[in-house]
Amino acid sequence: MGERGEVFSSRVTRDDRTYFFNVKENVYGDLYLNIVESRPTDTEGRYIRQSVLVYQEDLAPFVKELQKCLDYIKINAKKKGPRRG
Repeated sequence: MGERGEVFSSRVTRDDRTYFFNVKENVYGDLYLNIVESRPTDTEGRYIRQSVLVYQEDLAPFVKELQKCLDYIKINAKKKGPRRG
């Protein structure tokens, strides 16, 4: 059996959001990716956390479809201008 827990982590912080990319190991030694978004709430000191788990056997098709989405955004994104509210 594996060690369990986090074996690698990286993060991206943008404005009021932080994205964590955590590689974890389960009790059987299998690795999986845990992608977490964390952002503050209106209450001081509180955060909303949302996560997606991607298991090792699903990584290749996950990355393939993610890349399709990134390519689409790159081709079709409008130039960043003032936000309308």
